[in-house]
Amino acid sequence: MIGFIGTGLMGSRMAGRLIDAGNELVVYNRTRTKAEPLIIKGARWANSPKQVGAQTDIVFTMLADPQAVDAVAYGEDGLLNGLKPGSLWVDSSTISPTQSIRLAKAAQEKEIRFLDAPVAGSTGPAEKGELVFFVGGSEKALEEARPLLEIMGKAVHYKGTNGAGAAMKLVNNLMLGQTVAAFSEALAFGESLGLDKAGIIRSLFAGPTAAPILHFKADKFMNEDFAHADFKVNSIYKDMELASEEAYTHGFALPLSNAVKAMYGLCQQQGKGTHDFATLYDFLKKK
Repeated sequence: MIGFIGTGLMGSRMAGRLIDAGNELVVYNRTRTKAEPLIIKGARWANSPKQVGAQTDIVFTMLADPQAVDAVAYGEDGLLNGLKPGSLWVDSSTISPTQSIRLAKAAQEKEIRFLDAPVAGSTGPAEKGELVFFVGGSEKALEEARPLLEIMGKAVHYKGTNGAGAAMKLVNNLMLGQTVAAFSEALAFGESLGLDKAGIIRSLFAGPTAAPILHFKADKFMNEDFAHADFKVNSIYKDMELASEEAYTHGFALPLSNAVKAMYGLCQQQGKGTHDFATLYDFLKKK
């Protein structure tokens, strides 16, 4: 039996793929209504993270922020109080390496194995099983989890000991935020010079600078439909803030990232925190 905790935009799609592949799931989410589509598909509901752990040998968590992960992990009804010795917990949330290492140690004290396995990819890749997993922890534990990861993703990158997967996710999302910001500024600048938006995008995509994420976001830039989010401003800001905090603890400066992070913060102040992070284009363009 597999457990899945966190059935929001990403988790619901990941769990759905596991069910579609014939796996039996026990699910928990803070808001039960978000888990209902999975329950209709055959998942069993649990009333707490502890109950999920008690019924399963492997549990996946996909949660919104570091506070949510700690809330699920600890406490009387927490996951760590339910999992049996020898069980495996795979956390796909985006949290700091420091927090991942702390969770791994707390799990180890209860003879529970822990992998940090955050993902690259948003709702579309999650639905299609095209996520990329960055994994930190025991290679033996990874091989046990790999068949399930390969149902949800197209690639599994082993990065090293606990915390290394979380570290790679911060590196990835640091560049993700910068890439969308750079494209947004270039596109807005081109329009200010009188160039046609569709033509700018077509020419940039024909050159060497357009990353895959920009092709994925092309329709959002063209139609300026940012209210429907694949990845929210709140989420990229949170991830870049985690990177900034981790960089501080390691004595490393992030001058470009901190400037970009501030722009996403300004989008939040304009009430666009739940908009797609490509809304930065709308923030920058000449009105």
